Amino acid sequence: MTQPEEQLALLARIADALERLAPPASTAIDLSIAHAFVWHAAPQGLSPVLRVNRVEMALLKGVDRVRDQLYENTERFARGLPANNALLWGARGMGKSSLVKAVHAQINASLPAEEALKLVEIHREDIESLPALMTQLRYSPARVLIFCDDLSFDAEDTTYKSLKAVLEGGIEGRPSNALFYATSNRRHLLPRDMMDNERSTAINPGEAVEEKVSLSDRFGLWLGFHRCSQDDYLDMVFSYAAHFGLNESHEVIRAESLEWATTRGARSGRTAWQYIQDLAGRMGKKLNV
Repeated sequence: MTQPEEQLALLARIADALERLAPPASTAIDLSIAHAFVWHAAPQGLSPVLRVNRVEMALLKGVDRVRDQLYENTERFARGLPANNALLWGARGMGKSSLVKAVHAQINASLPAEEALKLVEIHREDIESLPALMTQLRYSPARVLIFCDDLSFDAEDTTYKSLKAVLEGGIEGRPSNALFYATSNRRHLLPRDMMDNERSTAINPGEAVEEKVSLSDRFGLWLGFHRCSQDDYLDMVFSYAAHFGLNESHEVIRAESLEWATTRGARSGRTAWQYIQDLAGRMGKKLNV
C-alpha cells in the first residue's frame, strides 16, 4: 500500500471513530402511544405508563384555591397560550403530586385524543439530564408537562444551576411545547442551613443568597400547601368513604380516623387516604382507583 493510500485508510478510520462518538441527531419522540411517560437518564429514553396512579380531582379537599390556579394555568398551556412553570410547595401529604396528576387527567378528559396533553415524570436524581429531555421534546408536536416530585437540593448539590438555565435564561430557552411542574417541601428548594452557610461565608452575603433564591424565581406560579384543620381532614375522610362505598357508621369513622391521625402526629390528605385503605381492608372491600 502506498503512502497516500495509507493516509486515506487512516483518515477513514478516524472518520468512522468520530461518527461513532458523535451523538445521534435529535428527532421527535413518539408520544402517541400513551398519555404519560417516565424519563430515564441512562440510557436516555421514555417508558410509557399505561395506568397512572392518581385520584379524581373531586376527592382532593382543602386545596380549592391552589387547585383552581393550577388547573387554569395548565388549561392555558394545553390550548397553546402562555403559561408559567409551577412550584407546588409546603406541608407533606397535602396532595401536591396528586393534584398535578389529577389536573392532567381532568384536562385530557375534555380534549380530543390527538390533542392530549402528555405528562412526563423525571426523577429527582435524573434532573441533570433535564436539558437532554427538553431538547428531544422540542421536536415533538405534542404539548408536554414535565413533572418532578419532591424536588430539592442538598448542600453539596450543584445541579440546581443547570436547572435554572433550562427553565429560564438558557440560550435555547424552554421549548414552547413544554412546561415544568415540581413539588417540594421547601419553598426555595434549598435547605435553610445551606442558605445560612452561604450568607456567613460569602464576601457579599446578599449576592450569595440571591444566587440560591433565584432558582425558585424561575417558577412563575408558586402554590403553597399548608397543614389542614381537623374539619378539612374529616371532610377528606368522609369524601373518600362515600366515594368508595364504605358504609361504616359516621361515629366510628370519625373516631377511628382522628385516632389514626393522632398516632401519626399529622392530619393530611395522605393520612386520610392511609386510614381509608386500612378501613377498606378490614371491611374486605377493594378500592378501584
